Amino acid sequence: MKFAAAVLFSLTVLACHAQTILAPTNHVELFNGRDFSEFTFCMKANADPLQIWSVTNGVIHCNGAAVGYLRTQQGYRDYVVTVEWRFRKVTPKANNTGVLVHMQLPDQVWPPCVQNQGKSGRQGDLFVMAGAECKEHLWQNANTPVALRGGPNEKAVGEWNTNVTVCAGNNVQAVINGKLLNEITGCTVTNGFIGIQSEGADFEIRKMFLEPLKK
Repeated sequence: MKFAAAVLFSLTVLACHAQTILAPTNHVELFNGRDFSEFTFCMKANADPLQIWSVTNGVIHCNGAAVGYLRTQQGYRDYVVTVEWRFRKVTPKANNTGVLVHMQLPDQVWPPCVQNQGKSGRQGDLFVMAGAECKEHLWQNANTPVALRGGPNEKAVGEWNTNVTVCAGNNVQAVINGKLLNEITGCTVTNGFIGIQSEGADFEIRKMFLEPLKK
């Protein structure tokens, strides 16, 4: 019953907020290396996003001081999204971010989507958020992730990590530094915007791009 309700919920959201959804056929740079002109923001309590997010020397910096996200203005389906990022520092309760895929409207903290966890020590956990669902998560608490398989594959704080999310139909995979750590199937959201969380961590992003699925 829970899974059927989630399917109905996702179809309702997509019907209400229809837009052109692209499946990339070539390499797509999501971050132009200069500014946020390709993105929009949603921050909790109407926090000023430009006090949280900045671009310096071709690198995005998020100080994590307010909760929210930036996201693409274009929606996508069936792609591989790569984010190269690193923590500037990590302290208790200031160590969390994530890559959000299949984000739905309206903008809110948080929208229905899938999160490839970016929290220090847990990169590769997969969350289905705000009513989204998948087969591996049925009957679990909404705040419980589908846990990564085996141990983490992260580099030390200050070093660059490569977080890859493979979105193929209703399946999502998490690949951290070249190692497949997780996969969920039967997701009730299968397309939408792509975003990055601000949730306490002080981190930088130097690359954010899409590639087509491998045939």
